[in-house]
Amino acid sequence: MMSHPVMELENAIKKHALAAMKAEKEGDLEVALHNLRMAIEALRKIVTYYPDHPLVGMYSRYLRQYEKKAKEIESKLIPVGQAEAGEDEEYRVEVRDAGGNGSTPPFVMKEKPNVTFDDIAGLEDAKEAIREAILYPVKRPDLFPLGWPRGILLYGPPGTGKTMLAAAVANEVEGEFLYVDAASIMSKWLGEGEKNVRKLFDYARARAKEGVPVVIFIDEIDALLGVHSNEVGGEVRVRNQFLKEMDGLQDKSSKLHVYVIGATNKPWALDEPFIRRFQKRIYVPLPDKEARRELLRLLTRKIKLASDVDLDELAEMLEGYSGSDIRDIVQDAYMITVKELFKNGGKGEPRPVSMKDFKRVIEKRMPSVDKRMLKMYEEWSKRFSAV
Repeated sequence: MMSHPVMELENAIKKHALAAMKAEKEGDLEVALHNLRMAIEALRKIVTYYPDHPLVGMYSRYLRQYEKKAKEIESKLIPVGQAEAGEDEEYRVEVRDAGGNGSTPPFVMKEKPNVTFDDIAGLEDAKEAIREAILYPVKRPDLFPLGWPRGILLYGPPGTGKTMLAAAVANEVEGEFLYVDAASIMSKWLGEGEKNVRKLFDYARARAKEGVPVVIFIDEIDALLGVHSNEVGGEVRVRNQFLKEMDGLQDKSSKLHVYVIGATNKPWALDEPFIRRFQKRIYVPLPDKEARRELLRLLTRKIKLASDVDLDELAEMLEGYSGSDIRDIVQDAYMITVKELFKNGGKGEPRPVSMKDFKRVIEKRMPSVDKRMLKMYEEWSKRFSAV
């Protein structure tokens, strides 16, 4: 079963980053450097080939951080005296001071993604739940004497728009969007995990006290808050620290606008005490026909379509495909015309994309989400959904 390119690259990045961390911990710097370079290569592909991705700014910042880490390891592999003076010390200072002087912790992607609710097709139930939980309290906190939800869990199949929903919130409330993944919090390179959690929330509260709403988005939150058979003490301490921070946000006397949005493809892996801390638990499903048609309309705005292209028919054909799948299908159909152009000399403009182009791509690309997996989401929703 095929998955979309960006997801494959993200998986490669995480795989090599974790391998690099493990190798560095074991003292094998050559293996660590090799895996870092592999992660850097995958990041460069995302930044180069997907410049319109709503989170390309975050990937760019990851790229810079990984490149800096690679240079640090390279300097350790160079004989003493040949490394640039002060390089390692500079890195240590950045980590030691992170979060203690008002600066963003280095393991946090602080970006303002260029995406709003209008850029997201469908998902109206999820959008409305987010408006009730975040947008309305930010605009009129006086209307919420009993407080408001501070934790939102977005769960569902990969590629359905969970990250885009979270990113859009920051634009809707004109606040800061802090992107964190579990691997970066747990990373040995950045100190102990529970200290990183504390730095993250300390920074968010400090900004909120200045009147800036802050959205903390934690991707693959099951890796941070799930229960694993082979976990170590550090993981338990991280979960306890996160629980403490979440409980602090729920204090009814607190009027700070700090929100935690977690996204997961595996909600059943979450520890149940943490499920309760997310007062809103929103299923982000595969797009229905109307959402698929709207997504096709949004995706094809910048390309020329032939007169025979019927978006309604395409939407019908794409039942069972995720939003990311559909994005890739549109891109692949357009690339057919681009390749033809280059084969004919590369001059002028590509011809309009035809219905035949779309059908040709769809025949070769299966949905990335298994129907059996959808049943698991539906069963979990019956137990824990809270919209």
